[in-house]
Amino acid sequence: MTKGLHRYYGTHDSHFITWSCYRRQPILGTATRRDLLLEILEQARRKYRFVVYGYVIMPEHVHMLITEPEEGDPSVVMKVVKQRFARQIKERHQSTASTKRQPWENAPDAVWQKRFYDFSVWTEHKRIEKLRYMHRNPVKRGLVGQPDQWKWSSFRAYCFGVRTFFTASFFCKGGDFVPTSNA
Repeated sequence: MTKGLHRYYGTHDSHFITWSCYRRQPILGTATRRDLLLEILEQARRKYRFVVYGYVIMPEHVHMLITEPEEGDPSVVMKVVKQRFARQIKERHQSTASTKRQPWENAPDAVWQKRFYDFSVWTEHKRIEKLRYMHRNPVKRGLVGQPDQWKWSSFRAYCFGVRTFFTASFFCKGGDFVPTSNA
């Protein structure tokens, strides 16, 4: 483990996880790549059995609030998600480049920063704070005017019941975000 980095697993707390693209480049700057990441996250959610309370995929980083996985731990989930996404980008780029068609998209040499940030969320107050922060992120960055306009966020699932890649059930109660259970 990295010197000075302490991760608390096995306590059944929620985890607010943030990870960044390599050198904060907008590797997730296209809808195609953000959709691919959502598909890979959903596969990991099903395999490692964790609940996604919320998420937002930005062009150069991702925030996610999850429960501890029933299988493995958040570090295992992150390793798998990051590896699968990087592999998919490179494979798609190679397959389109070999057929002389327009490349799927430029495949970067490095996709992700090496580590990720994991903040243990112990209280309901902090969970709601993190959800609000995530959902407001695209607005604060000027990508959209309102949180419901950003497709790659759990906001619309909470407030409008819009089904997302993650199959969690959410509802909006008095402006607060209240998750129900994941299937």
